[in-house]
Amino acid sequence: MNPTAAASSATLPVVESFHSLQGEGLHSGRSALFIRLGGCSVGCSWCDTKHSWPAAVHPQRSLDDLAAEARKAATDGAAFVVITGGEPLEHDLAPLTEALAAAGLPLHLETSGVGVPSGAFDWITLSPKPHRPPHPATLAACQELKVIVHSAADLAFAEAMAREATAGRGEVAAPLLLLQPGWDCPAGQALAIDYVRHHPAWRLSLQTHKWLGVR
Repeated sequence: MNPTAAASSATLPVVESFHSLQGEGLHSGRSALFIRLGGCSVGCSWCDTKHSWPAAVHPQRSLDDLAAEARKAATDGAAFVVITGGEPLEHDLAPLTEALAAAGLPLHLETSGVGVPSGAFDWITLSPKPHRPPHPATLAACQELKVIVHSAADLAFAEAMAREATAGRGEVAAPLLLLQPGWDCPAGQALAIDYVRHHPAWRLSLQTHKWLGVR
């Protein structure tokens, strides 16, 4: 089989795909197509998409089908495509990003960074987890470092990740630094707000889609 035919017949487990607004980070409030891939071994206790963890229970969708959805989303006003999960880097994303590129939309990745980077992305949001530290290559490639805050230990972890993410970049821009309170965690909210007030390198990220009740 030639490479083009192989890519055309390739599939990935997809939990859901939908056109909505980005709710978090620098691109919050912008129109986006979300493709949520199944499969995650990171196992965060606070995860709000635990149904995405087992890859085998989710339907396989062809890359052609996903590319067609991206083209439609582009005509409907989507500004970019977000590949999320689950943990997307548990898959080889190169064939997916190659297929999606034809839609002409910037490609964003949301990842905990535990896997080796794959695929061609215009924007990488890295949300590292203390119990599963990110791959150094993902730290070096991210444009946005977003740490979830539940306790004071998360603030120390955030600073450690910021040092690693900015070290050795040379002329490559350092990532945007974000602290995001854990959902329904008053302690995390208070800690994040107070820390950002006194540390100007950081900014606050909120899950605005949850506050607004949008998907």
